[in-house]
Amino acid sequence: MNTKKLIVFLLWAFLPMVIVGLVMHFSGASAGEAATGAANGDTLTAIKRLVMSAGSMLIPLLAVIFTQLIFKEPVLKGLGISFKFNKWWCIGWLLMPVIAMATLGVTLLMPGARWTPDSEMVQQSLQSMPEGVGVWGIIGITLLSGLFAGITINAVFAFGEEIAWRGFLVKEFKGKQFLSTVLWIGAIWGFWHAPLILNGHNYPQHPVIGVFMMVILCILLTTMLLYFRKKSGSVIVAAIMHGTINAVAGVTALVVTPTNDLLYGAAGAAGIIVLLVVDTCLYLYDKYVSKENIFSTLL
Repeated sequence: MNTKKLIVFLLWAFLPMVIVGLVMHFSGASAGEAATGAANGDTLTAIKRLVMSAGSMLIPLLAVIFTQLIFKEPVLKGLGISFKFNKWWCIGWLLMPVIAMATLGVTLLMPGARWTPDSEMVQQSLQSMPEGVGVWGIIGITLLSGLFAGITINAVFAFGEEIAWRGFLVKEFKGKQFLSTVLWIGAIWGFWHAPLILNGHNYPQHPVIGVFMMVILCILLTTMLLYFRKKSGSVIVAAIMHGTINAVAGVTALVVTPTNDLLYGAAGAAGIIVLLVVDTCLYLYDKYVSKENIFSTLL
């Protein structure tokens, strides 16, 4: 591992995020102010928040490019970009709505969770749908549209992150154990989100605790994404999975009244529990079924 190169990359990746966080805070684009603005009929703060959150996903890509140029190495060569299709592309892509629905189910088991099929979000969605489409129709449409977004526009933005976390960093940590690499990359990825989290992203009720929740979530997500990246042989698969889970994760918010962001949804305890189960299943598959044994070998 080239420590100097890693430090340069981290500076390029983290410093712009700090700037984004400060801009969000002082421009009124934090989650609390965005919600207040929306309540007053002003959607500008919500739009600014969305643009900055989505745009920040491209920062790791730029950090990779600048770092590779500084060290006079091929910009994207050797970072896992491959379009050679195999079954793991489909498995990873289709697994995301399954995880979203499992997260909805676990959320409903959480204290205080309330099934609200007549929520304002559902009612607004129904207004633009043909007559006869009920709440399950809305959920189905959300999942299908999320699958489409996951292999198109969302995948493009997710690639901005994945080329760094599951591409560049995997190369830099080459020779280390799978689980050791997962912990390092997951922690870096999680803390990279800190400026957004402190501005209310994902955990508007608990922004400080939310930073550490995000680290745990990113470690569990990295276990899954890195496994699929290795099985498929392509970082593109990780980008598709990342983009798709971002698109379908909001299913829970459609039909569950939000009361505790540390418990509910994909970023809460419910999502963490589901990812723990998924990662455990991958480990058991890797140990007893697969011939590669990625979990126990050096990357």
